[in-house]
Amino acid sequence: MPDGFQQTLGAGPLLAIAAGAIALLLVLIIQFRIHAFIALVLVSLITAFVAGLPASAIIDTLSKGFGSTLASVALLVGFGAMLGRLVEVSGGAQALSDALIEKFGEERAPLALGIASLIFGFPIFFDAGLVVMLPIVFSVARRLGGGVLKYGLPVAGAFSCMHAFVAPHPGPVASAELLGADIGLLTLVGLVVAVITWFVASYLFSLWAGKAFVLPVPDILAGGRQEEDVANPPSPSTVILLLLLPLAIIFMNTGLDAARAVGWVNGEAGWYKVGRALGATPIALMVAVLVASYVLGSRRGIERLRVESLLDEALGPVCAIILITGAGGMFGGVLRATGIGDALASSLEGVGLPLIVSGFVIALALRVAQGSATVALITSAGLIQPAVAAQGIEGIPLTAVVIALAAGSLALSHVNDSGFWLVGRFMDMDVKTTLKTWTVMETLIGLVSFAFACAIFVLSS
Repeated sequence: MPDGFQQTLGAGPLLAIAAGAIALLLVLIIQFRIHAFIALVLVSLITAFVAGLPASAIIDTLSKGFGSTLASVALLVGFGAMLGRLVEVSGGAQALSDALIEKFGEERAPLALGIASLIFGFPIFFDAGLVVMLPIVFSVARRLGGGVLKYGLPVAGAFSCMHAFVAPHPGPVASAELLGADIGLLTLVGLVVAVITWFVASYLFSLWAGKAFVLPVPDILAGGRQEEDVANPPSPSTVILLLLLPLAIIFMNTGLDAARAVGWVNGEAGWYKVGRALGATPIALMVAVLVASYVLGSRRGIERLRVESLLDEALGPVCAIILITGAGGMFGGVLRATGIGDALASSLEGVGLPLIVSGFVIALALRVAQGSATVALITSAGLIQPAVAAQGIEGIPLTAVVIALAAGSLALSHVNDSGFWLVGRFMDMDVKTTLKTWTVMETLIGLVSFAFACAIFVLSS
């Protein structure tokens, strides 16, 4: 809370204000079609006034909530988008997918496409990844038959899982920063959960859905300029190594911290501090972008001006993501500064739900209310942060809490979620079919990953 501010409202009024704020956000975005960024800033401002925050402290509270989120998220989103753009334009996506299908065989083509999407899903965001992979999906579906959902749902589910559970995507990164979770540890555990959850809740489900809803492959792909065919694409192994490079650097950083914690190295040593700084997630991604610029660009004869242009093009589409993410952090900051987060945490403790269950329920409620998984994840992290701090949760148990929040932020995707319309439009589904396929799959992903999070929390506590 701001210095000198003492909240005089009780838990009931504060929770009513929070519920009203979420409802207002829903009405502004869905009913009045106000852009999510504007709606989040406006609702944050109104909430601060209604909850009694001093007028002199409101702008500072909004700015701190916005700026603290962007401080950690913007670099990761920007570098991740650049890396994804280079992989796309170089023909690496097509080359790796072809190699996987050849290796796995035609019968396992959905599995191959899903694995390729899991790999691409590390640096590439959901929307961009879907646009990159769908031309490949449609081509494979036409060649092998069986309807588009058999091949498309594993791909969409893979990007959804990676987007929710693995850095450098903004939701897990921002929520980890808010709760004080280790990014490297979250990346490692989140990657394991994402892969297993995808196989159980997305791949296996898609095999059933593909038979139950045999839809023709759309003739025209809408929604994004496609890159021209590349005559000399990089080898699949090159693409895999480039995507694994930042992960290796991040894991090195986590290993150094673990070595310090058990007393193997001196945390005050100069080399240790330099190693930790160079192993930070933004630096790891920047190194990957620089290496990819040479390996996928200059070394393959692409002019430097063209590489520069590609990197510049990558930043434009993600600006909205960055701003909306920052505004979500602003909203969470207001909820914390006004004491709403403390009131909700106290109320949930009174109900008797374990913290990890409470976090899942809150994230799910926010997901249903406003649609954005990223906003739901970041806001729910801000809401439970006081309870996490009070209970002293850290390490793997804290990582499990972040994964539980991510699980809640995925389930029950419906008409207020842009991903709902993106998948439905690309695959030429009506609303009813999209609810029966995409919504059910996202809910299964949320429930399965939540079960894994609970198991990890219990076993590591």
